[in-house]
Amino acid sequence: MSPSVLFLVGLSITLGISMAIVIYLKAPLQRILVELCGTQERADFWLAFSNVAVTLVPLIFAMQYTPEVKGGTPAILELATQLKWALVGLLVAVLVLGWVLSRFILRPRTNANPVPTESPAA
Repeated sequence: MSPSVLFLVGLSITLGISMAIVIYLKAPLQRILVELCGTQERADFWLAFSNVAVTLVPLIFAMQYTPEVKGGTPAILELATQLKWALVGLLVAVLVLGWVLSRFILRPRTNANPVPTESPAA
C-alpha cells in the first residue's frame, strides 16, 4: 500500500471516529448547553462550534503523522501510529470541551457554618 493511500485511510478512520463521538455527545451536550446558554439558538451555535472542534482537532493531529512504508514495516503499524495521534487529538478536544463546560456549570453552595436544625435541650 502506498504512503498516500495509507495516509488517506488513516484520515478516513479518524473522521469516522470523530463523527461517532459527535453523534454520541450530541443529545447530552445539547441539554447542558440549553441550560447554560438560556436559549435554543445560543445552544445550537455552541453545539455546532463544539462539533467542529471535536471533528477537526483529531484530523489535525492525524495529519501531523505521515506514514512511511519502508521495507519490513507493516502498513498496519504505520496506520496505528497515525490513529494513535488522532485519538490523542480527540481526547484533547473532549477534555478541553469538558473543562470549559465545567467552569460554567453552577454548583450548589455549601454553608461553612451550618445552622443546627434543632436547639439543644437545656
